[in-house]
Amino acid sequence: MQQYNFPNKPNFEISVSPKLIYYGLAVVLLLWLASGIYIVRAAEQAVVLQFGRAMGISEPGIHYHLPWPIETVEIERVHEVKRVEIGFRTIGVEPAPRYQPVSREASMLTGDENIVSVELIVQYKISNLQDYLFNVSDANHAVRSVAEAALRQVVGRSAIDDALTEGKFKIQTEIKDQIKEVFKLYGMGLQVEAVKLQTVSVPREVDHAFKDVASAREDREKLRNEAEAYRNEVIPHARGEAEKMLRGADAYKVERINRSQGDADRFLQVFKEYQNAKEVTETRLYLETMEKILPNIQKYVVESDGKGGGILNVLQHQNMPRKGKSQ
Repeated sequence: MQQYNFPNKPNFEISVSPKLIYYGLAVVLLLWLASGIYIVRAAEQAVVLQFGRAMGISEPGIHYHLPWPIETVEIERVHEVKRVEIGFRTIGVEPAPRYQPVSREASMLTGDENIVSVELIVQYKISNLQDYLFNVSDANHAVRSVAEAALRQVVGRSAIDDALTEGKFKIQTEIKDQIKEVFKLYGMGLQVEAVKLQTVSVPREVDHAFKDVASAREDREKLRNEAEAYRNEVIPHARGEAEKMLRGADAYKVERINRSQGDADRFLQVFKEYQNAKEVTETRLYLETMEKILPNIQKYVVESDGKGGGILNVLQHQNMPRKGKSQ
């Protein structure tokens, strides 16, 4: 047993048993060893660091590592979707969401040198915990910087009409692709989940002018659509009429050729008969011509030579003269 005497403190002594000291040291050692127990919850992962060097990744469950300062553990929610806001900040969600604009982030130039105010939301999560811990010092700040740079680059080469209207989806896709490339290039261990343009607007000073331009553009599109509809209606009709006329011309051509061919064949036959009997053929052609010229007149053929036979014996008359009438 040891005795401790304190100066100026007569009759005051403290005695400590060596066994008690050993017990105390044992308890401290047990507590130190027990400090290496750690729990990884669902949707989490952990990295054990031995003097700052990664020793492996732990999945959900109860694990143990050598106590500090030999080993330490870093636990992160790898399945949690994190959010970065560009151009604004959410300052409250109850009872209704409230936002605060950040003009220095939102204001930028488009490809046609117009000023727009853009608000962007980027959602991401951890894809590789080891890269995330060792390659990124402040993930939230890094993602915001990368997203803002990609946003300004894509908007800077896009026209203001695309940014305000139908080109938003294309701009979002290009921003997302660029952020992915930077994450992969620097091995940040992050994965982009979604990129969304919250709002794209013009400065208040020129808002009315842009609305007038948008209204005029809508009128232009309306007139263009009406013109397209009229063209789609007229052109097929005109093509149909043209095809009809071409077919009519072809039919007329065939008809004229056939008729001309028939007339030529008839002429050749008449000419052949004429060569065989010139006087009879001439007389017959004369009578047929008179029949055509005077279709509704009763006609008589009279022999002028006083002999039997002659013309009446050659021609067969369909219209016989009526009794009591003469013309």
